[in-house]
Amino acid sequence: MTTIAQLLAQSDLPPLEARMLAERALGKPRAWLIAHADETPGAAAEQAFAAMADRRRQGEPIAYILGEREFYGLDFGVTPAVLIPRPETELLVELALERLPADAAARVLDLGTGSGAIAVTLARLRPQARLTAVDVDYAALTLARANAKRHGVSVRFFCGDWFGALAGERFDLIVSNPPYVAEGDPHLALGDVRFEPQRALVGGADGLDCIRAIVAQAQAHLLPGAWLLFEHGYDQAPSCRALLEARGYAEAQSWPDLAGIPRVSGGRAAVNNLK
Repeated sequence: MTTIAQLLAQSDLPPLEARMLAERALGKPRAWLIAHADETPGAAAEQAFAAMADRRRQGEPIAYILGEREFYGLDFGVTPAVLIPRPETELLVELALERLPADAAARVLDLGTGSGAIAVTLARLRPQARLTAVDVDYAALTLARANAKRHGVSVRFFCGDWFGALAGERFDLIVSNPPYVAEGDPHLALGDVRFEPQRALVGGADGLDCIRAIVAQAQAHLLPGAWLLFEHGYDQAPSCRALLEARGYAEAQSWPDLAGIPRVSGGRAAVNNLK
C-alpha cells in the first residue's frame, strides 16, 4: 500500500503544495505528517488527496481547493466568488492602521470588500473603529459576513455599487482594492487569475475605470482631512496621483510594497470638504 511519503512524491506537485493538501486530506498537521511518513493514509484520505491534487494539477488555486487563505496573520474563508487575498494588499492595511488611532471610534469604509479580508483585519486590530464594507456581489458579502463572524468582529455590510448604498454618510478613512487590470491584459490568462472572478479584476480598457469612479465619488463621503487609500497596478501610480490631484485631494502620493513597486496611492480630502 502507498505510504504518506510516497503519496506526496507521486503527486507531481511542489512539496509545499502537496503537504498542504495532505494536511487537509488527513486532518493532520505538518509535524504529524513528518513523523508518520511511512504509514499508509487510509483509502478515504488517499482518495481525498488524489482528488485535490488533480484539481491543483489542472491549475485551480490552492486557496480555492482548501477554501481559505492567510492574510495579515488571520485565516480567511475564500471561494471562487472572491479574489484570493494577496500579500501586496497588506500594504493597504498597514497604511490604514497608521491613520487609525487605536483608541478612536473612527468610521472606516472598505469598498469592494470581497472576502472581507481588509475590513475584518482592520476591525480586529482597531476594535474601537466602526467598519462598513460594501460589495456589489451577494455571494461575496455572504462570505465576508462569515469571515467577520469567524473572527468575532462587527462590520456593517451593504450590497451596492461603490457609494450607492451610503447616501449622506461620511467617513474618517476610505480604503479599497478595486478592479484595476486592463481589459485584454495577458496576465488574465495566467496562473491563479484564470480562476478568479473577472468582475473583481478588470477595470475597463486601461484598468482605471473603477479608480476614477472612486476618486470622483469619495469626496462626498470623506470628512475634512480624511484619507482615501486604494490599491492599483504596478504601473498605474502616476495616473492615480494625477486623478487625485485633478480632483483636489491634498498630499496625493503613492507607497511601494516590499518589492519596491508603487502599489497604493491616496490623498486627503480638503479641510473645507463639508457641503
